Amino acid sequence: MSILVSQKQNMRFLILSILLITSLQLLSQRKNIDQSRMIQLSGVVVSEEDLVPMPYITVFDKSIRKGVVADYYGFFSTVSFPGDTIYFSYFGYKTSTYIVPDSLKDNRYSIIHMLQRDTLNLPEVTVYPWPSREEFANYFVNMKPYDDAIRRAQRELSGESLAFVAARLDNDASLAAGYVNNQRYTKLYTNGQLPANNLLNPYSWAKLIKDWKEGKLSKQ
Repeated sequence: MSILVSQKQNMRFLILSILLITSLQLLSQRKNIDQSRMIQLSGVVVSEEDLVPMPYITVFDKSIRKGVVADYYGFFSTVSFPGDTIYFSYFGYKTSTYIVPDSLKDNRYSIIHMLQRDTLNLPEVTVYPWPSREEFANYFVNMKPYDDAIRRAQRELSGESLAFVAARLDNDASLAAGYVNNQRYTKLYTNGQLPANNLLNPYSWAKLIKDWKEGKLSKQ
């Protein structure tokens, strides 16, 4: 039991010693800083191309090792000292620096900082559809000059091709719904009457004769 108590006391003494040393270091650092020269540095970061505010820019003071992040509108505010070097960084843009002037008389200073886009100019690359000249020559000799993409599309979109494809497809939901609605409308139209007989309908006979003259019946 006494061993455990002594270990706890040693641990507390060690923690207190570390905290004391850390506080002394902080105090010594604060004494070296002349707080009367502190400057409230504020500003807006914009793009050099269109002068649009850039959101969430990282603003880091290298001299005092302190940083902030700009808001959605590119506005930032931080505490700095004359002569401090400020770094502005953002993904896709070049990291730029700004040195706080050492001739300021006021303790507030506002700036508008511009960032330049970081672009890489790659060499020109030409993409060919054939991996070698031999394959290109073979294709050029054996190609069909009149079987281009437009003619293939016209052939695939012809009435015969579309009718063939439509005959092999089942009815989708919209066609089924349309068929059900037509049946319902037909029942409502002849409600309480005998169903319509197209055998005595002059319009149906006229349409039949017209289709027969135009040769549509032979195609079907």
